[in-house]
Amino acid sequence: MSQRKGKSGGLARRQADPADPVFELNHSPFFWITRVSGRYLMDLEAVFRRIGMDVPRWRVLMILHEHNPASVSTIAELAVIKLSTMTRIVQRMQADGLVTCAPRPTDARVTEVHLTEAGAEGVERVRSQASRIFHQAFQDVSEAEILILLDILQRLFNNLEAPPD
Repeated sequence: MSQRKGKSGGLARRQADPADPVFELNHSPFFWITRVSGRYLMDLEAVFRRIGMDVPRWRVLMILHEHNPASVSTIAELAVIKLSTMTRIVQRMQADGLVTCAPRPTDARVTEVHLTEAGAEGVERVRSQASRIFHQAFQDVSEAEILILLDILQRLFNNLEAPPD
């Protein structure tokens, strides 16, 4: 019987595999990824609310800060949000003056989103608030551990993008 690539019978892998009889939720990486992400988003919402911002707008602002302009579909892909949801977020941000939208000059079927001056100011406001939460979360995590975590998370994401066997 052949084993799938990367599959071993180690206890940690077995406890993390929902189909294994020894599975324990507390040993599931996805349980912890979800908990960490949920807690992070709750903390961000709390501080962003005080400055008139929210997490969906923050995600778009941070993406546009690095990819300006970007198509709505590119922003949705990077944010891992459905295109229809991202379209509504961008429309709200346009109404708030944080972004502008225009057809791409080389392909009018594509809507490009551009960061406005108010949007750039919003980036700076949210970055300082998000930085406080980042420092709290990573206060006892080394530089090397951050690099390892980033590598593992990127590999997991890439593995999930591939079609399942």
